[in-house]
Amino acid sequence: MRDELGKSASKLHEKVRLIQLWGWEMGMDVIDTLIVDDEALARKKLCVLLDRDPDFRVVGECATAAEAIRALLQLRPTLMFLDIQMPDDDGFSVVNAIGPDVRPKIIFTTAYDQYAIQAFDAEAVDYLLKPFDEERFARAVKRAKSEIFAEGGREAEGNHAVQVRKSQPLERFVVKSEGRILFFTTDEIDWIEAASNYVKLYSAGKGHLVRHTMNEMERKLDPRQFLRIHRSIIVNTKKIRGVQPCNSGEFIVTLVNGKELPSSRGYRANLDLLLKSAL
Repeated sequence: MRDELGKSASKLHEKVRLIQLWGWEMGMDVIDTLIVDDEALARKKLCVLLDRDPDFRVVGECATAAEAIRALLQLRPTLMFLDIQMPDDDGFSVVNAIGPDVRPKIIFTTAYDQYAIQAFDAEAVDYLLKPFDEERFARAVKRAKSEIFAEGGREAEGNHAVQVRKSQPLERFVVKSEGRILFFTTDEIDWIEAASNYVKLYSAGKGHLVRHTMNEMERKLDPRQFLRIHRSIIVNTKKIRGVQPCNSGEFIVTLVNGKELPSSRGYRANLDLLLKSAL
């Protein structure tokens, strides 16, 4: 039985390789996609839905985390649908086991909503909660295509659809608040404040805790929009109304909502760049 499975896997791998070669020669422009789910019916559903969209090509299916890691290293897909709870390990172990150069865009698929925050911390494109309908699926793949094509463009040569994966700034946050999962775009954030092992995102006068450090936030956010003005404060420059100098080279930054934030001397250079660009 094991020998038969091994032969079948070998034939499947060769078939996938031939499909890829044929696609490259014909100049196809597709998104190579890997499906990881321990349920055969779930994998079948995704295959059927993806088959309707000519922009996608399923290059492999995996039922375990170990299979997924091997497939990622061999096939180098551009997109992966990843289940979270699997027999041998969870989906996050797959993400943690591969480097950023191998990591594709990820859409998590699961029947459990409690992993949403962890999924978006892993920079997932989307989080499909089972059972999902075709409309919800369509929104997820539309978002994936938008990110993939924006990042790498549609390349005519070699045509792996997307070969270049640039590090893009964080565009949204997901937070758990009062039993609900809330989504915020970066434009909705007024400022960010350190809170021990967390940071607090302020939007429309309310604070929301997210498990990140200030240094992580500073690295992930777009430096053209977010500015660190204090060891404990990052501000959305679009929300700044004015800047008032104080003693000893410090400033008070006033937001459009009237909130006043201190800017320390250690981060004055950041504020100077903003002031110079405004002149």
